[in-house]
Amino acid sequence: MMEDRYGAFMSFAEVLEELPAMTFEQRQLLIRRAVELDDVPLSQEGEDLVERRLAAYHADPDSSLPVAEVKARLGARFPK
Repeated sequence: MMEDRYGAFMSFAEVLEELPAMTFEQRQLLIRRAVELDDVPLSQEGEDLVERRLAAYHADPDSSLPVAEVKARLGARFPK
């Protein structure tokens, strides 16, 4: 995991330097952590749920819907 190899305290320049060497999963985790800086952290249960759903998506990408389709379905179900 990213935490094992990459310390908790890296400068922005250090992160950019290491970015090409990171795996896809490490980059995803980095992006999630950056987004979380402004959000209330997820509980461990929430983190586990996200990880399970991400693994399910990777196992079967066809099981998901494009964002545009989800928005259209929600818009039809909950009109403004």
